[in-house]
Amino acid sequence: MNLLSELAIGGGMIAATVVVHAITMDIIMSKAAHLFKALRGAVGHLARPAIASIIVVTLFLAHVINIWCWASLYLYIEAPPIITLPDALYFSTVTYTTVGYGDIVLSQNFRMLSGIEATNGMLLFGWTTAFIFEMITKIYRREADFL
Repeated sequence: MNLLSELAIGGGMIAATVVVHAITMDIIMSKAAHLFKALRGAVGHLARPAIASIIVVTLFLAHVINIWCWASLYLYIEAPPIITLPDALYFSTVTYTTVGYGDIVLSQNFRMLSGIEATNGMLLFGWTTAFIFEMITKIYRREADFL
């Protein structure tokens, strides 16, 4: 695989993962106020930590979906040395989270993809952090605006 192919595939993966994240955040924003009202009626003062937990777990699941997408790509393009789903998921997780242990390294023809995935994860974690901060601010400091 040449550099232009890697950049094109990586760009497509970034677009796909951004869409997953944007849809997840849109669902959270459109459902959170209604869910918060329902929880406040059901659990009272525990509604704020409950909705905050739901938001964080939902965004975590979006990251898991993105990791699975990258892992699936590595299997689909047969990027050596990744040959099994567990290896693909492990490599994708440590790359997406930028941990990068280095115990699995893609062959030279596919290495740019791992750098693109790490950048993708960094950007999406930053976006997630900003989103969580905004939602928690609405829940705890500006509850009237949230409702």
